[in-house]
Amino acid sequence: MQRRISNELAAGGSLSDDERGARRGTAYKIWLAFELILTFIGAPLAMRWAVFEFRVPLFVILQPVLLGLVVYLLWDRSFLMRRELSQGFPWRHLAQIVAKFIVIGSCVTAATYIWFPARFLGFPRYATELWMLVMVLYPMFSVIAQELVYRTFFFHRYGRLFGGWLWPAVLVNGALFGFGHIMFGNWIAVVGTAGLGILLAYRYAQTRSFWAVWFEHSLYGWLVFTVGLGRFFYTGVSNLN
Repeated sequence: MQRRISNELAAGGSLSDDERGARRGTAYKIWLAFELILTFIGAPLAMRWAVFEFRVPLFVILQPVLLGLVVYLLWDRSFLMRRELSQGFPWRHLAQIVAKFIVIGSCVTAATYIWFPARFLGFPRYATELWMLVMVLYPMFSVIAQELVYRTFFFHRYGRLFGGWLWPAVLVNGALFGFGHIMFGNWIAVVGTAGLGILLAYRYAQTRSFWAVWFEHSLYGWLVFTVGLGRFFYTGVSNLN
């Protein structure tokens, strides 16, 4: 049975319906659904086309798109970034994050060792300084941008489409997060991030805390780049394989 939460799904920084004068007309929701498809399906397809067909470096087109959506949040009067970034999360969620990471991380580590032994721990062993740089910069730039777009922006802008139903929103968010990684050109990136997206979407819907999903996302990113799966999340300068 689907679980329905008491409040309409929204971001931690979203103003209440009374505060933001939310429109609930059917035509507006149809437009939001079209906008969601355009943003989270159309844009990744366009970026993949540019990367694979015209060899455009991924960072050249990805960063402006992510930045544009973040700028929209800053501009949107129905959203307060300071409220979004001030929302903490309970210790029990921290314990859940760590416990799940230990279990899932152990499985991912073992699978990498079995299936990709030549790559196992290759990054920290053979490019230690670069690995350390990635460990520092990845949470500061990549994770912050991804979570602001895929959790904060998604739930703020499109949460009302799900009428408060938790799991449809979580599953759609996870699927779209996985789909957003099609430009890497491999199924591991898509399936892996879809699973992670479901985990993060559920966490965000429960806590409405940007920092909760930022921390959880960072853990799995560190794991991927450490154990030897980073190659599946890298296109090179212009996707030359």
